Amino acid sequence: MNRFEEFTTRIVQQVGKKEGAISPVMVNSASFGYGNCESGEGIFDGSVKKPLYARVGNPTSAQLEQILASMDGGIGAVVASTGMGAIAMATLSLLKSGDEIISIGGLFGGTYSYFTETLARFGITTHFFDVDELAGIEEAINTATKIIFLESVGNPNMRLPDISKIAQIANAHGIVLIVDNTCTPLSVAPIALGSDIVVYSTTKIITGNASALGGAVIYRAISEGEDKLKGDRYRDIHPFIKKMGAMALIGVAKKRALRDFGMSANGFGSYLTMLGLETLPLRLDRIVTTVETVVCALQERGFNVNHPSLAAHPHHERYRSQFANGCGSIFTIDMGSKERAFEFLNRSKLITITANIGDSRTLGLHMASTIYRDFDDQTKEFLGITAGLIRISIGLESAEAIIDDFANAAKI
Repeated sequence: MNRFEEFTTRIVQQVGKKEGAISPVMVNSASFGYGNCESGEGIFDGSVKKPLYARVGNPTSAQLEQILASMDGGIGAVVASTGMGAIAMATLSLLKSGDEIISIGGLFGGTYSYFTETLARFGITTHFFDVDELAGIEEAINTATKIIFLESVGNPNMRLPDISKIAQIANAHGIVLIVDNTCTPLSVAPIALGSDIVVYSTTKIITGNASALGGAVIYRAISEGEDKLKGDRYRDIHPFIKKMGAMALIGVAKKRALRDFGMSANGFGSYLTMLGLETLPLRLDRIVTTVETVVCALQERGFNVNHPSLAAHPHHERYRSQFANGCGSIFTIDMGSKERAFEFLNRSKLITITANIGDSRTLGLHMASTIYRDFDDQTKEFLGITAGLIRISIGLESAEAIIDDFANAAKI
């Protein structure tokens, strides 16, 4: 049974109920009654497992968290209001002023800005490396390094990291590895490859229909014996480990980020996310097949296409050996200039021009004039942003319809 087939069965069984309401029950209350003072005390000290306050947890969101944790082989998950909220939760719960991050590969513009502008204002430094600069990555590690961060596939530069090798470096030096798996849920299993934390923008392909903002952080269990998080580098979270054991990172996220920064998911958003999640394996299976068909056909028609399924891509062999279930819905087309990119996007009958990815519809966006418009030329070059670059996110339309539409839009 392939990975998509496995989760087609598992996820729908986890979302639906066998008795009572089959569809997930949506709890949209901001607060919860404790019944009596003794119960309230137990809820706050953790001995009573009932809702405390919606900022730190919601019953509908809790069901989504259980499914996502199971999907990625984590001990638990915490959902957030947005994908950037999830990244902020995963990082801020571990960082303090003076700490450092090593960020690897091409990055979504919002993540890059968060590292270079927002975290920098609070005295946190980020060092950036290409996915293949493994020697440089190892040399950059020092006593202040707290996190190695990477995307499972560069968005939008389409470069693929060797996650296992990077995890080996992180483990050898006792550093937490965070993988943004937004583009590749089910396709890539970061925790199995050595990641400690996985983050998602569930807004994208997990929900898949532009109906709900959301994010999620999935955590591995803290080991009973030796564990890098028990080392001196992470002494700030040792009280959580002493109290919560394997679940400590969940407590760290909820008390150091969710409670204090409030990037909390809401019940309605979590409900919509679960409805989308039910069909994720079916949609993703179709989409990754369509992507390969479309990029091959477009290359044959003379488009300047970038996707690792193409033989000329520098990570083609890595794609074949480590990304057997594809690398998500995105690829890029370089039209050579802003003017030609605009003409192509405006002529297309299928493309929805938007900053989202992972929708049931095919989406497209000119990168330099939108998400990356305020970035300097050096940063754009590092992130692979050229004047004519268009990011495409393939939807559920037929491959033939997409190819014909793109050829007509480009007048090829």
